Amino acid sequence: MPVTGVLHSVDAGVAHLTLNRPEALNALTPDQREALVGLLADASADPDVRAVVLTGTGRGFCAGADLRGGAAGGERVAGDVARVIRTGAQRLIAAVLDCEKPVIAAVNGTAAGLGAHLALACDLVLAAESAKFIEVFVRRGLVPDGGGAYLLPRLVGPQRAKELMFFGDALSAADAERVGLVNRVVPDAELDKTAREWAARLAAGPTRALALTKQLVNASLDGDRSAAFAAEAAAQEINMTTADAQEGVRSFVERRSPEYRGR
Repeated sequence: MPVTGVLHSVDAGVAHLTLNRPEALNALTPDQREALVGLLADASADPDVRAVVLTGTGRGFCAGADLRGGAAGGERVAGDVARVIRTGAQRLIAAVLDCEKPVIAAVNGTAAGLGAHLALACDLVLAAESAKFIEVFVRRGLVPDGGGAYLLPRLVGPQRAKELMFFGDALSAADAERVGLVNRVVPDAELDKTAREWAARLAAGPTRALALTKQLVNASLDGDRSAAFAAEAAAQEINMTTADAQEGVRSFVERRSPEYRGR
């Protein structure tokens, strides 16, 4: 059943997920969040989907969680906040990290709070020149959620992460690229075109090999060398059973370009 505020389409092996509440800078409602979790799970399981593009409409990529409707007030019972975070923001970020297809964030505008973490959880981040990244939590007297304290130090180091989180200053797209939060900055008019080109390249690639590579890189940040080497060997064992791996080796021997089928 379609959810207001999330556009979804699949074209040429690419799932396009678009937040569509431009009047609210695409601040996430619980229904939108749940829709994204479900669509990312669907993309993982669908063999016809081989890459995902996540973006927004209007001036905002995502302004964070929509706190209207009483989310910030009212009486609470001990444990309620932690439960909401676990089953809400953290579950969304985990859905991106755990998606078995490569996910590209096409950041078209402001990415603040949970919205920034949603973008940074993606495998590749493209940003329009007008985009901004804001660790807005400190401005509201809040602790970062949505995996921010996990993601940022791994991308920019602990000191830079603390600077961003302690001050809550807006980071321009150019500065985000400079510190390593963004893969590439492009003119606003070229964002969609570039995202589609990158997604097309990924969709034409060896899908299972990309999934296993994603898992290896993500896990390497949390484990020791022995665990990383063991995971690498296991991934190679699994991948060599795929038709794409066999096609890759065969095409090399036959001196031609490979034709990957995502199998």
